[in-house]
Amino acid sequence: MIYFLCLASSLSLHAQNQETISTVYAVSDGFERVEVPSDSYGYYLRNLPLKAAGTDVRYFDGNIKSARGIYDRVVDMDIDPVDLQQCADAVMRLRAEYLYQEKCYDEIHFNFLSDSEPRYFLEYSNGKTDYRTFRKYMKYIFSYANTSSLHDELEPVNEKADLQIGDVFIQKGRPYGHAIIVLDVAINRLSLEKQFILAQSYMPAQETQVLIKPSNGGVWYSTKSEIINTPEWTFGWDDLRRFP
Repeated sequence: MIYFLCLASSLSLHAQNQETISTVYAVSDGFERVEVPSDSYGYYLRNLPLKAAGTDVRYFDGNIKSARGIYDRVVDMDIDPVDLQQCADAVMRLRAEYLYQEKCYDEIHFNFLSDSEPRYFLEYSNGKTDYRTFRKYMKYIFSYANTSSLHDELEPVNEKADLQIGDVFIQKGRPYGHAIIVLDVAINRLSLEKQFILAQSYMPAQETQVLIKPSNGGVWYSTKSEIINTPEWTFGWDDLRRFP
């Protein structure tokens, strides 16, 4: 019971009647959501709680990021009041929060940029698993990992038809890159086209936001697209990667 009380301070998961990715965004005609197990990462992402419609994204310092065609909704997850949880950090945070929720503490690890070696949560915490220590570990990771280290840690997805919830579009970039995460996937069983919802944080550190598709103002992107044009970045299919 203590664990759930701790988690609630960060992520308002499954508050009664709270809107989520799956309840807010209906699939397009002819599509159905891909099935995922209830204990999977995909299920966790699909059921992320959202702040109320019209809520603005907040930067780490409390200032507002205008929606201006960038985002539709805001994921209901707090961020620390420091400029750390940027794009790749938000991806790592979501992955780690899921593993923490599932009590898979030994699987929480991310590579440092400096030596490409993993830093494990349980080693950092000396075996402690309380939520406060977990959040300190994540700040530690955010300070020494970035898009480049995360890119190299993830495995390539070679076929866009294999797109899954939790996949990451990521570019190393010079001097910096960008990373966005797939929060939901639907499929047309006849054409095998997939549609998917994307989310990001950005610079400076800011709340995670559900991205608008610039071409039509919706949120469902498509595997029929040759490139992935998001409001603040463009990706190719060769940028698609996945946690091992």
